[in-house]
Amino acid sequence: MTRSWKRLLSVGLLGTSLLATIGNSFASAQDWPQWMGPGRDNVWPAEGIVDKFPQGGPKVVWKIPVTNGYSGPAVVGNRIYLTQFTTQAKIGVANFERNPMDGVEQVRCLDATNGNEIWKKDFPTTYAISYPNGPRATPQVDGDRVYTLGAEGRLICFKRETGDIVWSRELKNDYKTNSPLWGYSAHPTIDGNRLICVAGGDGSQTVALDKMTGKELWRYGTASEQGYCPVKFFEHAGKRQMLVMSPDWLASIDPETGKEYWKEEYKADNGSIIMTPQVVQNKYVFVGGYSQKNILLELNADKPGVKLLLRDKPKQLISPVNVQPMVVDDIIYGVDADGTLMAVEIPSGKRLWETGQPIADRPVRSGTAFLVRNKDRYFVFTENGELVICKLEKSGYQEIDRAKVIEPIAGAVSKPVVWSAPAFAGTRMYVRSDKELVCIELKK
Repeated sequence: MTRSWKRLLSVGLLGTSLLATIGNSFASAQDWPQWMGPGRDNVWPAEGIVDKFPQGGPKVVWKIPVTNGYSGPAVVGNRIYLTQFTTQAKIGVANFERNPMDGVEQVRCLDATNGNEIWKKDFPTTYAISYPNGPRATPQVDGDRVYTLGAEGRLICFKRETGDIVWSRELKNDYKTNSPLWGYSAHPTIDGNRLICVAGGDGSQTVALDKMTGKELWRYGTASEQGYCPVKFFEHAGKRQMLVMSPDWLASIDPETGKEYWKEEYKADNGSIIMTPQVVQNKYVFVGGYSQKNILLELNADKPGVKLLLRDKPKQLISPVNVQPMVVDDIIYGVDADGTLMAVEIPSGKRLWETGQPIADRPVRSGTAFLVRNKDRYFVFTENGELVICKLEKSGYQEIDRAKVIEPIAGAVSKPVVWSAPAFAGTRMYVRSDKELVCIELKK
């Protein structure tokens, strides 16, 4: 692996959680209130969605100007919440240098019917991270509040209708740490009365805050860097557990107290592990990342604990970079570090098939495509700005149709890309670049 390859960005915009743990009392199945949708599983439940695109592509309902950001939009009712970064400086390429860049992080509330701005809040910010392109984390809407996390660790709870600030914290300062190289990227996660955040620092890699006040409830773990992985909830062996991932280890803890159940070593390359760990058939735990690092564990049947099955198998298990793989029964579908889409059987780790599509026929460094499931089909949004309708099955990949929906703007790995996850609310898709936010109609 070359030095330049190791320095590529991992935009930690990932996360998975049980729907039952997410307190979105104002949200419905028609909303997209957070990263990866209502259940944090990239399942889009809408009815009456197109089988193929109309001639000339899907209808553009509206588009509005935005500025830089890797964060996706959150949509609840007729409101959209979006974060962005505005600067007069020229944004450079990825490296290990933390050259300061001044700008303004902005939180915006928009009318979902026409894109008109309802409120906006500005926060002067100095970025000292690689790829200083803007916030990474998608806003989290919960009841009458919305939570945002900036790339330098500014965590804010707003009243979602007015934009009034309820409370705020500076994770970097509060926990006496530096920002991760690629910026704070792990999406905060609502769990009952708790807001779970990856913070960093001594003994506080992951913290639980009271979502109403911001007061710390518990803290857990020390790692070489924060990492970029949101947490994952599951129930097994009579215990409700939360998987916490760092660049040094994978652990299971009690989400109510922060008490550790078990921990397994994992050495990430340059801290670049960004996917939320996946639980397969409530028997296995999988996680993978840069440099073909990956691990497959078997859960103990009778009490919390694991047994190592596979570790660092580049020709077997998937090693995703910017996007979250999807589990369907005993199969993991996802995009590997070179942009290859594949199906991996668990627990054997066998690759059933792989294809360069939907991104490109040849390998692409840090190839990125977001997988969203609607009924028995998948809508895959690629870094090229294309939306692909396809089927993913054990037998292979079947493309049905594709259309260009937005133009890639931001430069990354020597090419223009869109690395922001879209939202699918109702029958519409909302997707942003560093230039515009576009609303696409996908109803039949």
